[in-house]
Amino acid sequence: MRYEVRKGQVSYGEAIGILLIENYVPFIPGDVANATTYRYPVRFQRIEGSSVERLFSGDLSLYEKVRKAAFELKREGVRAVTGDCGFLAVHQQQLADELLLPVFLSSLMQIPFISQIIGSRQKIGILTADSASLSSQVLSSAGVSLDLQKRLAVRGLEDSVPFRQAVVEETGFLDASEIEQAVVLRALELKQENSIGAFLLECSLLPPYAAVVQEAVGLPVFDYVTMIDYVYSSVVKRRFDGFM
Repeated sequence: MRYEVRKGQVSYGEAIGILLIENYVPFIPGDVANATTYRYPVRFQRIEGSSVERLFSGDLSLYEKVRKAAFELKREGVRAVTGDCGFLAVHQQQLADELLLPVFLSSLMQIPFISQIIGSRQKIGILTADSASLSSQVLSSAGVSLDLQKRLAVRGLEDSVPFRQAVVEETGFLDASEIEQAVVLRALELKQENSIGAFLLECSLLPPYAAVVQEAVGLPVFDYVTMIDYVYSSVVKRRFDGFM
């Protein structure tokens, strides 16, 4: 087999590019920003100046920095670009129009798909980093219609002291056991209060707790990593070598 160099590219084999916001947290295995989360190589790129505050406020002026980082990933040969904050949804369509690679910035983009696989009278439980910031604009930017937004039951982690200290205040420490308890508690509360058919963990720090949430609620649980794995399977197809 003959291979050809790609101009300006000095490494190969990283199909998924991940845009990282400037959030200084210990990113544990399972987190979007931890490379050991994946069964395949990924490439990370920092979005300069992208603080949690700017993401939560829906700061559209951040777009040029998002664009610059995404084009750097494209130059390095990735086949698709994602992010590590669901609130990046506000930049989704503009970046997809300009980058001309598959772009899937927000875990919230899975909501229309989830709605189709559960009963129409059931709700989708959303666990988010900050419920006040999960606005209709953010959801619409992720492809969630106004009618579908009525089927969402949302609970945030902004009132969880361990989560807020680690993620928002950036104390430099993260107690995974305490955050796990907070996430599971909110999932159980949502299930008790609503007819939930599935859960979506919006925040990129929450996939490490997805298995425990599923054990607690007994329902399908989607997160950032389910989305990234799904897109990876579409841009890197595998050959089948079984038998009959």
